[in-house]
Parts: sequence; C-alpha cells; structure tokens
Amino acid sequence: MAVASPVSDKLTTAALLLLTFATGLIDAVSVLVLGHVFVANMTGNVIFLGFWFVPDSGVDLTAAVVAFGGFLVGTILSGRFARHLAARTRLWLTVTLGLEAAWLMVLAGLAGAGVLDYHDNGKLILIAGLAMAFGSQNAAARQFGVQELSTTVLTSTIVGLGVDSRLAGGTGDREKLRYTVVFTMLGGAVVGATMTRFVVAPVIALAAVVVFAALLIFRHGPAADS
Repeated sequence: MAVASPVSDKLTTAALLLLTFATGLIDAVSVLVLGHVFVANMTGNVIFLGFWFVPDSGVDLTAAVVAFGGFLVGTILSGRFARHLAARTRLWLTVTLGLEAAWLMVLAGLAGAGVLDYHDNGKLILIAGLAMAFGSQNAAARQFGVQELSTTVLTSTIVGLGVDSRLAGGTGDREKLRYTVVFTMLGGAVVGATMTRFVVAPVIALAAVVVFAALLIFRHGPAADS
C-alpha cells in the first residue's frame, strides 16, 4: 500500500524531482570518476556482474559487487525506518533524508580531504557509501507508489512515455511529468559530469544539499488537505 505524502501532490513531485536530480549528479561521479560503476541505478551493475564470466571484460567487477551490496543495505535500513515510523510520515522522511544528506556530506568531506582516494581501494568505501545512500533514497521514494518517480530508475518512465503516447493510440496521460523526470535526471548528469572535470567532492556535497532541500519540503511543506 502506498504511503500518503504529508504534503500536496505538487510539493511531493517537486521533492522527488530534487532527489532525481541528485541521482544524476552522483551517478555522473560514479561512472566518470570511480570506474564506470553505478551507485544509484542497479540495472547496469547487474549486467556488469554477468560479465564476471567473461575474461578481460574491462569492467571493475569488484566495484559492481560493492555497489550492489551497499545499495541493498541502504534499502534494508530505509525499509526498517519506514515500518517503524510509518504512522509519522514527516518524521520518517526527515530521518531518512536527513541521514542521507548527512552521510553524503561526510563522504564529500572525506573525499575532499583525501582520506578516500578516487583511484585506489579507498574508492570502494566511497562506492559503498554512495550506494547505501541512494538505496535508502530509492526505498523511501518507492513507498509513495508513483511509478515515474522512483528517483533512481527511468526505464518504466520511458516505457510509459511510449505506451501511453498518442502515437501508440494512448491519451498521452502523465506525459508532461514523465518528460520532466527524464530531463531532471539528465540535467543532474550534465551538471555532475561538467563539475567532475574540475572537482569531485563538491559534486557529492551538492547532492547532499539537494537532498536536504527535498527534506525541507517534506518537513515543512503545507499538508495536502490544507
């Protein structure tokens, strides 16, 4: 059963779009800097794991395993928060997104200080930490039951664009939202990729700020029936 958002539909969409933008930022870092691995979108990593049986595939399989495991841990933790705090939705979202934002800021600080290197085994800690954060985020967004706004996956959104389009004999229902989701993640990826040409840790810090902005919407936005 989908969880009722504590804020209006428009504010809920705005908050989830912010989280989607953060996904674009972070996956730009993980793919371009941490060795062609995804930390927010697990579909690619599952494919990479299939390359385990192909010698010299050129894929960092250890990084893919670490990302997959970290993401799964994040979903488990988020699921526990959701069940224990289900009756207090604002508190649940505050705790979940607050921990995500704080954790991202810690990782940004460690990376910026050189404690976590982007090219040695330290990057595995960074990969695991980022994957945990976005596993938690995905699990939280899933509770709202909005197919287009999982915040980390676009496959079903793009399928909906085609299947429900007028070209396919559909009504084009939710078309605007779906395009917005796609371009929001694309925008995050563009910003993240551009920034990684010069800096890395600040991209992670920016993602933390974006997640915190979503937290503020859920925490202080007017109730849906107000």
